[in-house]
Amino acid sequence: MIQTAPQLNSIVDQDGAVILNGPRCQITTLDAMGGYIWRQIEQGKTKEEIVCHLVAETATDIQTVERDVQEFLADLASRALIQDVAAAQRRSEDQ
Repeated sequence: MIQTAPQLNSIVDQDGAVILNGPRCQITTLDAMGGYIWRQIEQGKTKEEIVCHLVAETATDIQTVERDVQEFLADLASRALIQDVAAAQRRSEDQ
């Protein structure tokens, strides 16, 4: 499960999103598609649910959507904007 990082404030509309990470003094802006995915993450949607909806809405092949969503999520994670809860739990259990 993907979650937004707890210290964030965001504003999302049809044009995109603005995300404020106060502790890092970082502002991130997203375009309309990024804002759509951000809103889905905030609503607790899984990566698979996001991909399926985008495939249906855009008529794009699933491999392309999966790749693009994965790259976008990796970028958000590298900016400490999201966290993979399941992966974090597995890491803590392994320690």
